[in-house]
Amino acid sequence: MSATPEPTTRPYLTIRRAGSHETEIKKSRFICHLARVSDEDEAQAFIAGIRKQYWDARHNCTAFVVGDDQRRERSSDDGEPGGTAGVPMLEVLRRRGLTDTVAVVTRYFGGIKLGAGGLVRAYGNAVSEAVDEVGLLERRPVALLAVTADHVRAGRVENDLRAAGYAVSDLAYEAAGVRIEVGVPEPEVAGFHTWLAEATGGTAVAVPAGRTYVEVPV
Repeated sequence: MSATPEPTTRPYLTIRRAGSHETEIKKSRFICHLARVSDEDEAQAFIAGIRKQYWDARHNCTAFVVGDDQRRERSSDDGEPGGTAGVPMLEVLRRRGLTDTVAVVTRYFGGIKLGAGGLVRAYGNAVSEAVDEVGLLERRPVALLAVTADHVRAGRVENDLRAAGYAVSDLAYEAAGVRIEVGVPEPEVAGFHTWLAEATGGTAVAVPAGRTYVEVPV
């Protein structure tokens, strides 16, 4: 779990990890590369890297969606007939409800033309199969709380937090004690303070420390 400056209050879907998946259709190789990105600059950097690595391919077609409300998206046919590559790739990301995701499909032409309909299916299926292979997760926004405990009790507090199902994101050992960052769903914050007071006999306190996301496989 990593801190994000100002996440929204809505969960969203993205891919679980980066990965590649290859299919062959009528002797043409379609290699779909997927990555998680946080903004358009990261998406464009990933695309540039794939194009450099696969410089000898006939096409490196692209699509990406970024922003936790899917606010920015782009696609490119990279020389394929208009609307036969980037658009169907982007449509797969939209249909799956994904964001913060970039897809590049590298095509090595096998000498047999697929036609417009064949290309649409090939590029769309390449992304869909790659998404199935890497898997999905849901990023859920939570309140980030900083729990401070003295050095003697910190280990016990951390264990109790994890045993109770709270998402511990960071530990910092300071002179005054140990700072433990915990992600708590907004509706459960009041209950968390009550639990913490009871679990530690009032020796540990929690203060707001912003917001973050927890990632849950789906």
